[in-house]
Amino acid sequence: MSDDMKIADYLAQGGVLTSPGNVPPRYRAELMRLMASFVDSELAGAAGFADIINQGPGVKERIAAAKIVMEKTDHADQILTLMGQFGTNTDRYANYHPWTERLDRDAPIGTNRTNSDMRLAVFNYPLNGWTDAVAMNMLMGKAVGVQLSEYAMISYQPLAEAVRKIMPRETRHTELAEEGMAKLVQDRTQKAALKESVAYWWPRVESSFGSDASNRFEPLQKMGLRKLTNKELRDKWRAEASTVLAGLDLPVPD
Repeated sequence: MSDDMKIADYLAQGGVLTSPGNVPPRYRAELMRLMASFVDSELAGAAGFADIINQGPGVKERIAAAKIVMEKTDHADQILTLMGQFGTNTDRYANYHPWTERLDRDAPIGTNRTNSDMRLAVFNYPLNGWTDAVAMNMLMGKAVGVQLSEYAMISYQPLAEAVRKIMPRETRHTELAEEGMAKLVQDRTQKAALKESVAYWWPRVESSFGSDASNRFEPLQKMGLRKLTNKELRDKWRAEASTVLAGLDLPVPD
């Protein structure tokens, strides 16, 4: 970057930043918000799924569920380490928020986060047994995949590199959920339960992409912190999740 080029212009032209020392204040605030949302969502998601492990129908399913919980916690730690480079107290972080806290199952659907942490709103809802957890993990797994594809191209290089390492394991989590649904759908009763769970989680996962009218996209795009709009990300998720449901002979919610 030339001496007379502003960092804003540099980022708008596709430049990347490599360390906290050359990050301007507004960029830092938005980057920390993004990383906190990921960390908090991973920790809250892992905490919720941990309670479901022993409801797995077999030993293999319980091993897979336990591995997912461990890996999601590890993913949170990897990004939290980057936050620590900006001054976050990483030693206190894991015990600072009530990760197991949930709303009532029928609480109104929204995109707002709670006052306690930055988890996506979908992680404020409780899981209702193994079948429900598998359905949620497939739908949210597809959403995570879409979001991580965005983060993998982000202008803060250390985060982009960390995300690219995380993506294969998150993809495998989603594949395990798809495999679990494929087994469950063979049972008529479980198929009916899956249909209900998909209908429950679909709008809650969908809302995690935020509003189409967001006024934050353009400045984030200029900073290299966003590539696709909320609508584009949501449409991509809808297409991928719908394909899975079609393959399982399950209806796509309206």
